[in-house]
Formats: sequence, structure tokens, C-alpha cells
Amino acid sequence: MDANTSQKNPEQRLRDLQHFGEEGGVIPAIDLAATSTFLNPKDMEKTFSGEKEGCYLYSRHSNPTVNMFSSKVAALENTESALGVSSGMAAIACSIEQLMPNGGEIISSMTVYGGTYALFKNIFPKQNIKTHFVDINDLKAIESKINSNTKILYAETISNPLLNLSDIKSLSGLAKKHGLTLIIDNTFAPFLVTPAELGADVVVHSCTKFISGASDMIAGVICSSQKFISSLIDVNTGTVMLKGPIMDARLAHELYLRLDHLSLRVKAHSEAALYFAQSLEKNNIPVIYPGLKSHPQHQEYKQKLNPGFGYGAMVALQIESADKAMKLAQKLQNEKFGLYAVSLGFSRTLMTVPAITTSSEISEDDQKTMKLSKGLLRLSIGYVGNNEILFERFLKAYRQVIG
Repeated sequence: MDANTSQKNPEQRLRDLQHFGEEGGVIPAIDLAATSTFLNPKDMEKTFSGEKEGCYLYSRHSNPTVNMFSSKVAALENTESALGVSSGMAAIACSIEQLMPNGGEIISSMTVYGGTYALFKNIFPKQNIKTHFVDINDLKAIESKINSNTKILYAETISNPLLNLSDIKSLSGLAKKHGLTLIIDNTFAPFLVTPAELGADVVVHSCTKFISGASDMIAGVICSSQKFISSLIDVNTGTVMLKGPIMDARLAHELYLRLDHLSLRVKAHSEAALYFAQSLEKNNIPVIYPGLKSHPQHQEYKQKLNPGFGYGAMVALQIESADKAMKLAQKLQNEKFGLYAVSLGFSRTLMTVPAITTSSEISEDDQKTMKLSKGLLRLSIGYVGNNEILFERFLKAYRQVIG
């Protein structure tokens, strides 16, 4: 692998970034200090006035351990910089509020996480921020909504929960044409897709999901240019600095260590999910999975995914009603196939019925428009256990509940 190839490989970029601890430790130490000493008092004054950068002032402003974690995610996403924050929702909210201090308009994919939809529809209007929800791959529909107040295009790399792939490159071209900022939520697709390489200006993650991998913490990250990341922690105007959704140093250290095996986990998730989806299809069970030729965007996925990491962990089943989907999930939980719980990216399979849970914030009309059926069962396929045994458990439960 030559230098140019390794620079394009997210796994190699992560491997090549190394921080050392005190006395040469192979992992960095945790810096828990809430505040830092200035040997020259004038430097503190200059930091507050914006004349001096790069100083540790106060952990709400910056922290060495959080910065090391952030630099690792920046390497993963191939951006100049990154900033760890307290949650994925904090990453989304702070990014948008930083870009729209005086309000304006967003054009967003209609098919987004329910919490994101609710933030855009119910909270942001109070801040003079209006959102237009559209089919994000309908470029004409997007362009018809653009006006002088439009500031942001927003999409998920792989939509939650319908698993549609956004055409980030085309969205970037449209954003540049109209002077907009393109924000991409890449929570579903770490390693699978590198949005910045396709033209995204800001990339956000809920680190609670795949980056954590253990469903044991809440965290988020914002990846972008050094200029934008610096603006977020500006002592006078930074939304992260002034609203305070900072990442704790202990979590940053734990996530830093987990990033080294994230690629292995993503590959294992993808392998298990592909086996499961193929087995469903062989048994004539309706399934949505990008790794199957039956997925309408399968060829597009093949062309745009980074090679070697598969098609991800997320699978969706079309069940005839929410009631039957819940009964199936309960049976599957009893059979120790998976767990009925929100979230994703865990080592074990997690299941939910989005229309009445994680996407319940989305209006009935919009659910119909985006073709989210009440009985859609979303599964985040884990990688622990024997694939054949787990599918046998699934098939037994499915036949008992669905027939």
C-alpha cells in the first residue's frame, strides 16, 4: 500500500495516529483537570480576547484527553479537526446553531432519526430556524426549496430506519452552487462511508452507537474544518463553549481506546448482518438490506462504500402491523435472539419498531410520505454468537408469530 492509498484508507489513518502517555506509555493518560494554569497571566487575557489560541483554559473550552479522542475521529473521517461533545443530539444542535446564529432555513432529508426530526420541527422554530423536509435524493425538490434564507442541507449517510443511501456528492455540488453548508450524520456508517471525501462540510456522529459499541455511554462528535471547530469553542460566540455540552475526559479516554478496534467490529457486524439478510431472503421473508441485490440501491452502495467493511449492521423487516412486529420482537427476545431496545451498534442484536418508537416524533402524514410502515421492524445485528444458531432461533419465532 503506497502513501496515497493509505491516506485514503480510514483504517490505516487511525492506525498511524498515536498518542503516548507519561513516561512513554503506549496509551495516553487521562487529564481530568477542570482548569489549567497560565504561567504568564497575559496569556490568559489574550486567550479570552481571542488573540491567542491553543492554550488549555478550562475543560468546557478544551481538554487534552478530549482533544486526543477528537483528533482520532478526525483521522477516521479525514477532516482537519473534530470535537467530542456530550451526545449525538448535542453535535447536531450545536453545529446548526453555530452556523445559524440569526436563524434561517434548513433543507433536511425527511427520513431522519425521530429525535432529529423533532429538534428541527418543534425546537428550532422557536429560534427562528425553519426546516423543509424533502426526499433528499430528489435534487429538483431540494432546489425548489432553496431561497435567500437557506443556510444548511442536512442528511444522514444511510437513512434511519429505511436504509436509503444519500447521494452526498450530488448534495455537495448543490450546496456549493448555492453557498450552503452540507451536514451529514454518519452514525450508521463509520468506516463504510467517508462523507468529507464526498464533499460534506460537517460530519456528526452519535458515539453512543458503533463508536462506543457497548451501549454504555452517551457521547457525540463533530468533524469539520479547523476554522469551524475553533468557532464552536470560541469564548464569546461558541455554542459548545457557552451552552456547555462538553465530553467528559473519562469517556473520551474510553472511546479513544475503542476506536482502534472499531473497524474490526464494523466488519463483524456487516458479516453477521449479510448472513442474516441472505438467510431471510432464502426463506422468502421480506427484508431490506443494502448488501442484497434486491435492495434498490445495491449497485449504488457497491460503488460508494469504502471497500472491505461490508454493508453495515442495519436490517429492516416489513411486518404487516406494529402489533405483530412487537409480538415477534418479544418472542425473539424470549428465544435469546436479540433484545427489544432502542439504539444500535451493540455487540448483540437490538430490535425496535420505529414508527411507534424511535420515529414516533415524525407525523403520521410524513411517515406515509417517507413510506415508513407501522410494522417495520428495525434490527441492529450484533456479532456475538453463532450465525446459524441465531437464525434458527429467528426462524422458529417468526413461524410461530407470523406463520
